[in-house]
Amino acid sequence: SSDEVIRKRLLIDGDGAGDDRRINLLVKSFIKWCNSGSQEEGYSQYQRMLSTLSQCEFSMGKTLLVYDMNLREMENYEKIYKDIENSIAAAHEKISECKKQILQAKRIRKNRQEYDALAKVIQQHPDRHETLKQLEALGKELQHLSHIKENVEDKLELRRKQFHVLLSTIHELQQTLENDEKLSEAEESQETQMETETKQ
Repeated sequence: SSDEVIRKRLLIDGDGAGDDRRINLLVKSFIKWCNSGSQEEGYSQYQRMLSTLSQCEFSMGKTLLVYDMNLREMENYEKIYKDIENSIAAAHEKISECKKQILQAKRIRKNRQEYDALAKVIQQHPDRHETLKQLEALGKELQHLSHIKENVEDKLELRRKQFHVLLSTIHELQQTLENDEKLSEAEESQETQMETETKQ
């Protein structure tokens, strides 16, 4: 059918520049040139063939230029594609590096927060110079208290000895008094006995 013929011609024609029609016209012109009877008709047919050939050559040159342009565009697209791939790879590396930097920054921030907390705790306590002064004062006070303790212990030991001597003296005095009382009783009993003997 005519539709199939048109479809085939469009497929053969490519981008629709009419190359198939020109070739057919060239073949027909060549046949007419071969069958031309007069020289003028042959010359006119010859000019038509040259014109058709020029058009075919122009179309072929144009097609070659388009083909070369397409090749260059393909190369350019491949280069752009490689550049994009390289850019994507570089972006991934940069993202990975940024993630590492973020982790490091988080670690530094955490350490700084811990340092600040420790600094606050340290600031609540006196500094080393002040602490050494306090320790020195406490040492002197402890030494003074130790000296007082030694004096008190010496006095206590002295009082203990004096108390022991006092108790011994009291005991001896009590013993003496008891002895004196016994002697007095013995003398009184002797006197009573003597008085009794004299009355008899």
